[in-house]
Amino acid sequence: MRTRPRLSTLAALALVAAALSSAAPAQQENTEYRTLGTPQPTASPGKIEVIEFFSYGCPHCAEFYPLVSSWQTGLAKDVVFRRVPVGFGRPAWVNLQRAFYALQASGDFPKLDAALFQAIHEERQQLFDQGALTEWVGRMGGHADAFTSAYGSFGINSQTVQADKLAEDYEVTGVPTMAVDGRFLAQGSNFSELLANTDKLIAKVRAEHAAAAKKK
Repeated sequence: MRTRPRLSTLAALALVAAALSSAAPAQQENTEYRTLGTPQPTASPGKIEVIEFFSYGCPHCAEFYPLVSSWQTGLAKDVVFRRVPVGFGRPAWVNLQRAFYALQASGDFPKLDAALFQAIHEERQQLFDQGALTEWVGRMGGHADAFTSAYGSFGINSQTVQADKLAEDYEVTGVPTMAVDGRFLAQGSNFSELLANTDKLIAKVRAEHAAAAKKK
């Protein structure tokens, strides 16, 4: 014969149920994320693509850099993370866009990516034109000649134009901005919330992919 659980047991079970139901609350649209008006194609079919739109000239991006760099090391294999520099029509920022792609082309990006943020925002160096940037690359032990050659190339110009078009298509109005799966922009009142809400969007998209796979 079954006996009823004691009141304390029922209360404990209720607390557990409440905890489970609140463990993964539904995301609040326009609070934790925003849906793009027009979904964008991603560059990594079959993966969950996350894009950080940023600028070396942005102090908030400089503050965000170590956080997002640490965060990306823990991403699952089904997630692809990439960074896209924006110009917003500001000459200094456009020059820093070119620097981003030129550093990649010269092979100096791994060494000088973080250093460029530090030079601009901590050391207050005025690295906003080609001459100053080239001199800095050389002084930092980079390949100044290769950097200069890439900086003014047609290919780098095309990449900066494409980056600005992508930012426009993603409705980016400020940086840093985190976009997920070509459909969502994460939101948050601070960087921790921004990354947490990005994680939730990744989980949301992953669940959608799993549900779609079951229907096949």
